[in-house]
Amino acid sequence: MAAEFTQLRTVEFSETDMAGIVHFSNFLRWMESAEHAFLRSLGCSVHARDAEGVAGWPRVKVECEYFQPLRFEEAVEVILRVEEVRNRSVRYGFRIRREGASADAACGAVIAVHARVDPASGRLEAVPIPDELRRKLVG
Repeated sequence: MAAEFTQLRTVEFSETDMAGIVHFSNFLRWMESAEHAFLRSLGCSVHARDAEGVAGWPRVKVECEYFQPLRFEEAVEVILRVEEVRNRSVRYGFRIRREGASADAACGAVIAVHARVDPASGRLEAVPIPDELRRKLVG
């Protein structure tokens, strides 16, 4: 897999604790935000409505490892890399670092399943990733 996407952001005050250090939960939010921006860059959405109903990408696994703190008003790069595309799921790897830095502040991964809401039951059902979207994800 070669598809890669970078989202730049600035650490907001509301994302920090009393010491001005980014709260760990925000790294997960940033990973999700980068995923959504990546899908939009492909002309897709994390929540799509079409003739067949509603499709989306629920997460089945999320992980993050922290190496160094990030602080209020620092410029941050969230780098998404498509690591694996399966029939019904995609695995993204993430690197989060100060803009221009070589060392990561954190790294993580998300596995998301392509799913549709069954109109009769309201339940989510994993469905194959459409071929056109698969081609875009692979890069």
